[in-house]
Amino acid sequence: MLSRAVSILRLVIIAVAIPFLLLSSNISWVVNWPPLYSYGFEKYDVDLYTGIQIKQLVSAGKQIRDYFGDEKEFITVRVEKDGEIIPNLYNHREILHMKDVKELIKGVYRSQQVSALLIAVGVLLGFALPIPGHFGRSVKWICRGGGITLAATLFVGLLALGGFQRFFLYFHLISFSNDLWMLDPRKDFLIMMFPQGFFFDATALIVLLTLAEGLILWFAPSLIRKFWNI
Repeated sequence: MLSRAVSILRLVIIAVAIPFLLLSSNISWVVNWPPLYSYGFEKYDVDLYTGIQIKQLVSAGKQIRDYFGDEKEFITVRVEKDGEIIPNLYNHREILHMKDVKELIKGVYRSQQVSALLIAVGVLLGFALPIPGHFGRSVKWICRGGGITLAATLFVGLLALGGFQRFFLYFHLISFSNDLWMLDPRKDFLIMMFPQGFFFDATALIVLLTLAEGLILWFAPSLIRKFWNI
């Protein structure tokens, strides 16, 4: 009886952890994907609004991505503008906000690691339990995890992309305990470099990736179970 209860619990954990793993992995990948930054800088004419050449903006984007992965508390973005070297492009308020953003990104990384660990433990635990057919049940619940991912992503994705301005506002209100994210697009380089449209594009990419992966997990395990009769 205890083994059966543990088996059911591990299957539920696997199914619930899958959406978190897919979402956190996709966010991590998109945040660190250089072409997204270059695309956004060119699409939204960031060089015209900031007076900074695209090459320097690309360099700034790399420094931001490096900051998310290093141990520095405060960000430093060194660029050349109008022939002069700017030691740090961002002002005090922007620097403090980027510190908050870094903590948020680190939370995403932790979510990715924890969810991957839970899935691995859940699968390996199945081999230790004296219950026949554990592999087939694991595959079935992975399939359900894909279904949960599809449903949740469709719901949140439609809310986000259908009314992105409101979604973007509520995201900041929930994610940050201060108003440092309220920047002035006339003078703050951070918001000039990353306008709302940039985040819409990034969100759309994350939604599409997660939907595709959820769809694969939803159907692929069923085909595997049918092919191998497990």
